[in-house]
Amino acid sequence: MSTEQKIFGETRRNLILKWLKESQGPVTGGELSRRTKVSRQVIVQDISLLKARHEPILATSQGYLYVQQQQKQLYSRIVVCRHTPEQTERELTLLVDLGVTVKDVTIEHPVYGDLTASVMVSNRNEVKQFLKKLTTTNAPLLSELTDGIHMHTLEANEITKLDAACEALKEAEFLA
Repeated sequence: MSTEQKIFGETRRNLILKWLKESQGPVTGGELSRRTKVSRQVIVQDISLLKARHEPILATSQGYLYVQQQQKQLYSRIVVCRHTPEQTERELTLLVDLGVTVKDVTIEHPVYGDLTASVMVSNRNEVKQFLKKLTTTNAPLLSELTDGIHMHTLEANEITKLDAACEALKEAEFLA
């Protein structure tokens, strides 16, 4: 197949699914677009179709991620936090440094109810990428809609890491 040719329809979606499953980390829409020789918008539509088929694909700030079945026992906890937008990096870095993954952020909107967005950061590099994406897109944090109040789902392979994370958030005065 020529590298100049577009990959069409179901063949393209099957390849996208294969690449996501094989990837050790997120794959950007731009990368999928480049590989298949179609627009980024076509990739967005393909991902929507794959999600409609119940494929566990997660859109993160770093790209698309196929959610593999976990082999290890993971523990999760929801924490309620409050801080300024300027303190976001400190909050996320504090958590990932303790071995905790920040899966998402949720706010309680007065009109729409609970709004949840994927965060999926588990190390300092991912925190930096997340913050860079916020800066380059000029997108506001969800917590800016609720005077800094928000919830995170935290995940770790040991319950003691979640305990330590909660204690660190308390010490930093981030727990609401």
